[in-house]
Amino acid sequence: MSSWKLTALAPRGAIEAALLAHEDAFDWDAEIVISGSEIAEDRPDDWQLEAWLPRKPTNQDRAAVAGLFAGNAPRFTQEKLPQTDWLTHSQQGLEPIRAGRFYVHTPEHPPLCEPGVRDFCIPASQAFGTGQHATTAGCLEMLGEMKKRGVVVRNCADIGTGTGLLAFAALELWPHALATASDIDAVCLDVVDDNARANDIAMGARGGELTMLVADGMEHPLLQVRGPYDLVIANILAGPLIDLAPHFAKSMVPGGHLLLAGLLETQEAGVRRACRRAGLRIAERLVNGDWSILWLRKRGIGAVSQL
Repeated sequence: MSSWKLTALAPRGAIEAALLAHEDAFDWDAEIVISGSEIAEDRPDDWQLEAWLPRKPTNQDRAAVAGLFAGNAPRFTQEKLPQTDWLTHSQQGLEPIRAGRFYVHTPEHPPLCEPGVRDFCIPASQAFGTGQHATTAGCLEMLGEMKKRGVVVRNCADIGTGTGLLAFAALELWPHALATASDIDAVCLDVVDDNARANDIAMGARGGELTMLVADGMEHPLLQVRGPYDLVIANILAGPLIDLAPHFAKSMVPGGHLLLAGLLETQEAGVRRACRRAGLRIAERLVNGDWSILWLRKRGIGAVSQL
């Protein structure tokens, strides 16, 4: 099967608005994958929008992507791509990162082996969450901050786990907790299992072990049976975070913790509004690049600061 890419250059604001429009397009063709990024570090306001397709773009495809832009759409270039696993290819050669008490590297790089720092080896794969993305790194930092502030977790869930990295980190911080990880993509089952073996993470249903399953949001009987949770982690996208906010709240104990990521700073207000309506209040936030990472708490036990 051939792969194609459409690329458009535009100011950062126009690209971010297009990404928001994509999230709100409920009838979007799932085979068209969209991403936006800056062109170069020294040109922070010049961005590109890329759309990947498993076929040569039709007029309808081009119109759908162009329709994400309000007003005049930028000019798109079109190219046929060589037969490559583009997600894996894009992650090759990734440099290790240090995020709080965690060090994440690919097999091409050695572990840090520093006292007090947990090394995780996460190879490039067909799943999101190698640690190099700002949202994943920010979540690792925030999990460490939770531990530092005395948060106790006996039961946690990582929704949209990808490689399993954030679930692994939670188990490192709270080694006796029940842990459940889920993802909508079935390819993550083998990815998480392989990564767990490589990082000495036990798979299973007991405390200190990780249970992995395929689920759309919180809609899985096992996710519901294993709750309620002290900690729910969701590093996905702003649109699903807004939709899932009441479901997250329902699955949590009073005073429970919710860690959200995958949202641009420009999308934070909408996510926080949805969380407030669900009875969740902000406890802490950090911004990593253009991305917001939010720590929220469910109304109940303990005071929550208003930031």
